[in-house]
Amino acid sequence: MPQRLALTALLVRDYDEAIGFYVGKLGFELVEDTHMGGGKRWVVVRPAGSEAGLLLARASGEQARAVGDQAGGRVFLFLETDDFDRDHARMAAAGVRFLEAPRREPYGTVAVFEDLYGTKWDLIQPARAAAARR
Repeated sequence: MPQRLALTALLVRDYDEAIGFYVGKLGFELVEDTHMGGGKRWVVVRPAGSEAGLLLARASGEQARAVGDQAGGRVFLFLETDDFDRDHARMAAAGVRFLEAPRREPYGTVAVFEDLYGTKWDLIQPARAAAARR
């Protein structure tokens, strides 16, 4: 099997509030929620139909300072869609905070949003996906 990225660890303050955001507002699916003992859990969410997911990792100790700022204020994660308008409208209606209006770039249609901790994401429909829809 060729290599692939499977999970990205994302620091969160609380498992359940993070699940609420990613599943309830972004529409991700909860793939796994296994109690590991000592208050730790193995929690994996992913966009429907995607193989790659997020490991929601509850921060402890010094890690707590990095919650919401794992990329030093830059966009950290990119949520690709085949229908920007549909997903932008659904997410905005669910209360997702967009930091800018949608914009068209040479690489596609994009808008920056943030998760419940302030982690910046791009919602992006690549130009190739938009061309394929026409």
